[in-house]
Parts: sequence; C-alpha cells; structure tokens
Amino acid sequence: MNSFTKITHIIYDMDGLLLDTEPFYTEVTQQIVGRYGKTFDWSIKSKMIGKDARDSARTLVDRLDLPLEPADYLRERNDLLDQLFPKAKALPHAEQLTRHFHQHQIPQAIASSSTQHNFNLKTTLHQEWFSIFNGVVLGDNPAVKQGKPAPDIFLEAARVLDADPKHCLVFEDAPSGMNAALDAGMSVVVVPDPNMDKAVYKNAHQILNSLAEFKPELWQLPAFE
Repeated sequence: MNSFTKITHIIYDMDGLLLDTEPFYTEVTQQIVGRYGKTFDWSIKSKMIGKDARDSARTLVDRLDLPLEPADYLRERNDLLDQLFPKAKALPHAEQLTRHFHQHQIPQAIASSSTQHNFNLKTTLHQEWFSIFNGVVLGDNPAVKQGKPAPDIFLEAARVLDADPKHCLVFEDAPSGMNAALDAGMSVVVVPDPNMDKAVYKNAHQILNSLAEFKPELWQLPAFE
C-alpha cells in the first residue's frame, strides 16, 4: 500500500461528514420550492453542497428560476432549520475516528461554513464530543473573508492549530470543500454522499465510501487498535 504525506494535524468539515444534517436542508428546501411547483433534486443539490449560505441560495434561485430573492429563501429556510438542527445525529464512525485521534493527542479542528448560531443548534446533542476539538472555525469568523471553495477557512484552522498546511489532513464531503483544502495546500480525504458523481472528486488524495474505511497508518497516524 502506498503511503501519503506525514500528517500532524486533522481538520474536519462538519455537515454531511461528522453530523447528519444534509437531509434537513433537503427537506426544508423541497418544502419551500414545492410551493412553486419545483423539485429540489440532486442535479441542483450537488451544485449547492458545501458552499456558504448566500452562494448556495443564489444557485438554487437561479437554477430553479424561483420568483423570490435568495435572502427571502434563506430567511424562510433558516426558520424551518432552527427547529430541526437540535435533532442532528452523528454520522457513522465520526465519533470513533475523532476520539481515536484525541486519545493519541493528534490536534484536530472543525472548519465549517455554518454560522455560530447554527453550529450551536447542530451540536445540541453533542456538547461533550465537540469539546475534544482543539479549534472550531466557522463561516462567520471575521478571518474567513471568502467561503469555500476559497481556502480561507482551512488556512485559519491551520493557524488556530499552529500547523503547517502541508502536514494537515482535511476530511470533506463536498467538492467545494475539497477544492478549498487543496488550494490551502493540504491533503484531502473525501467521503461523498452516495448520490454524488465520484468524478468531481478526482483531485482528492483518497475517496472513501465511509469513514470506517480510513486507514490512519497510511498517513503515519496512530493505527486503530
């Protein structure tokens, strides 16, 4: 088996990677666009996933030719999401993976396009788990001038961890996040939604079907017992 760059620090996206929040976005967006006789399917969602809220809202409104402003869609969507986010559950193997590295004192951070408000709601059931991370950088952090696919959020996470970007490994599920991490000079492992076209991830260092497939030793990280 080939091995990759030696990794000293790990950075995670959150939505669709650590927490199973993506179905919430689908549910409320279909509820809104359905009123205009439109369908929110993967051809649209795949273009929105991983982007910050304003960019994804503009994509939705443009592609479905909706008779409303992106800001109006976001206002309504956010009210509906606020009711769902506190129910967010961990995705399979996410907690085991992150706790494994915490136990081995590998510094870890979260780099999520979420706002602080949404992050607080999404982590309602996971306060203790999320306390193990050495840093959290969110989309409304003043240091993040541009959202993914710009590299700002990952470079800020590296700064918070006091890490050299070339020794950082990013876990992502979205093409925009993958590109942001690559532009930051980091290694990237992607775990795409099964509905996504794997071809858009061809530049990733590894493509996995699940976090359970990750082999830390390939990155000179402590192996699972």
